[in-house]
Amino acid sequence: MLKKRLKNEKGLTLVELLAVVVILGIVAAIAIPAIGNMLENSRYNAAKSDAINIINAANLYFTEVGSSNDDEVSVKDLLDGNYLDTAGVFEKYENKDHIANYKVKRASGGNTLYASDVIFSGEKKVTFNDATIQDINNDNEKGSEIDKDGHEIPGTSNSGS
Repeated sequence: MLKKRLKNEKGLTLVELLAVVVILGIVAAIAIPAIGNMLENSRYNAAKSDAINIINAANLYFTEVGSSNDDEVSVKDLLDGNYLDTAGVFEKYENKDHIANYKVKRASGGNTLYASDVIFSGEKKVTFNDATIQDINNDNEKGSEIDKDGHEIPGTSNSGS
């Protein structure tokens, strides 16, 4: 009677269970790095978006205050003057200690952002050097490709050069 009962028992064998575990391991080995790259790329794109928001806030500031070419405003002044609600990644991590040094310069070809070593993820950083909105949008770098030494988005405008 016991033999008959064990024969009719339904379930997974050890080999079948092992095969499932191996397949799940392979899927995880493929998916985890892909997800990590997507996170790095989205953090980098968020930093670029924050930079564009800062330049747009500076446009509003320069329009209201009235200024001439080569005038500058810091990101801290934009925050304090309520031209900018948040500076995003520019006020996170160690960046908050340097927020007064991040500046937007008024230029006839489009306002330019100067911000060096802005940390956007862990030790990864980006530098905006004389960068306009167009320069930032034209940057095709991916955050997952940037090492801890950083990436520079150089400007193509002729202001200040």
